[in-house]
Amino acid sequence: MSRTAPQGEPDVVDESVPPDAWRRMHPVTPALKGWKIFVGVLLVAGYQLTDNLQQASSLLEGRGWLIAIGVLALVAVVGFGYSAAAWRMTRFAVTDDAVHLRTGILFRQQRQARLDRLQAVDVVQPLLARLVGLSELKLEVAGGSGSAVSLAFLREADADALRAELLALAAGLRRPTAAPVPAALGPEPEPGATAPAAVAAPPVAFAAAPEHQVYEVPMPRLVLSTIQSSATVALVIAIGAAVATAVISRQVGAAFFVFPMLVGIGGFLWSRINQGASFRAATSPDGIRLRHGFTEARAQTVPPGRVQAIRISQGLWWRWSGWWRVEINVAGYGVGKEQQQDTVLHPVATQDEVMTAVWLVLPDLGVGDVRPVYDAALRGTGDEGGFTSSPRAARWVDPVGWRRHGVLVTQRALITRSGRLRRQVDIVPHERTQSLGLQQGPLQRRLGLASFVVHSTPGPVQPAVAHLAAPVAAALLDEQAERARTARAGDRSEQWMRQTVDVVLPPTAGVSSGAEPSGAAPSGPRAPEALPHAGPEAAPDAEPPATPPATSTTPADDWALPGSSTAPAPPRDPAA
Repeated sequence: MSRTAPQGEPDVVDESVPPDAWRRMHPVTPALKGWKIFVGVLLVAGYQLTDNLQQASSLLEGRGWLIAIGVLALVAVVGFGYSAAAWRMTRFAVTDDAVHLRTGILFRQQRQARLDRLQAVDVVQPLLARLVGLSELKLEVAGGSGSAVSLAFLREADADALRAELLALAAGLRRPTAAPVPAALGPEPEPGATAPAAVAAPPVAFAAAPEHQVYEVPMPRLVLSTIQSSATVALVIAIGAAVATAVISRQVGAAFFVFPMLVGIGGFLWSRINQGASFRAATSPDGIRLRHGFTEARAQTVPPGRVQAIRISQGLWWRWSGWWRVEINVAGYGVGKEQQQDTVLHPVATQDEVMTAVWLVLPDLGVGDVRPVYDAALRGTGDEGGFTSSPRAARWVDPVGWRRHGVLVTQRALITRSGRLRRQVDIVPHERTQSLGLQQGPLQRRLGLASFVVHSTPGPVQPAVAHLAAPVAAALLDEQAERARTARAGDRSEQWMRQTVDVVLPPTAGVSSGAEPSGAAPSGPRAPEALPHAGPEAAPDAEPPATPPATSTTPADDWALPGSSTAPAPPRDPAA
């Protein structure tokens, strides 16, 4: 939500925010933002001057270079001056319900990001900001690609602390109230004198939740997977075409027509390596934590229940290596260019790592043994693994991949698969279903076929099952609508921490305040062990309960990371 007031009118003021709650960004922020204006002007001027190098060189003769330096200095002053003015007018405040941001010089604007609609919190460190120890805090809020709130720039420690605070508040916790501290003991005051008042203790901030790393992508595998991709094949073809053109025409300049293509493909390959470098995933009480990036380090935190859909894909050139790419839909991320690197759950994974990545988002797939389901979804065709596939009539509209089209419904999710050359599997939890639909073209209507579509939030995942039998698709539509309605009614993931904190054991009768017997419930309310960051006495090295212990003493029937070599496999159905 945002409100705007032109210059000359009273500022937009939110009376719910105390005046002393507003804070400024770091003072170095104008320097980090002002250079972008300076570099942008240089690029535009350089592009214009390269069209006629002879004329450009004539402008620098005599004292022309002094004029050029003066113009550049003026541009730098204007750019950095504007950034400094914008910094002075920018303030933010954090309350128990929202994050408030004031911006604007001529048109002053106040934005409000409600914490109950918070989808993810990212800490971004561009290269220059990392050199001076600053970070940008980005809040992704449900409502589209334009609803994100950016706080740039803050000290790295302040950004991490603010992220922990926002995630705790969004989870339903409240700031701990500071109990008054009695005045120091001393001689009794004389009659008529005022007794010293109690001193309020400083407020206790939320400590960062502990985390447990689940997987990390090796850099050699990332580089090899980037080379072993369709973009590399296109790059080789483009270079071959350029060389062939130069040889046939006997003119080197004729090969420059493929230069833009080479730049585009090279940029794509570099972005894959740059964004996936040092990719790590971890679990914590406040959600899934993803860290990645080479020149721009990003630390994402996606709270539980915010992932709307999962996609597992495999290109043709990855098939022999058995690699897969896992992507997710998160409400608020949108489909912009910048969001493409924020929706990756695993850039290049083996099948066991695919199972682990999906486990982070959906711990219970709703089946007894998950491995046969993954085998049928990732590589199967027809009715393997209980999938409902397309009938033989679908071969007239999709002669290559009709046997790969299929759908499987479990107790927790809807799984779709498609693609013969590029394999693709989509998983949608029932409670995250936005809407459903059927599509039927003229030829499909003639053959008695229909396509089943699951509408999700904007993102890389667009679940659909093409060319099902029309009666099967219609029945699936009605049944899935009922499943989604029932699952949403029982969903309690919006304030995941508060549900645990609200469960307080009653005091044990007959137990003194100085000691508690073994096995007895502690007297008085306390934060559960599952939430060590909810209070000041949190253990910094405690592991979150969502991650199963990787020890030999773990019972065989406990849930664990699928495919992990140090933890037991998921529970199997005794009948299987």
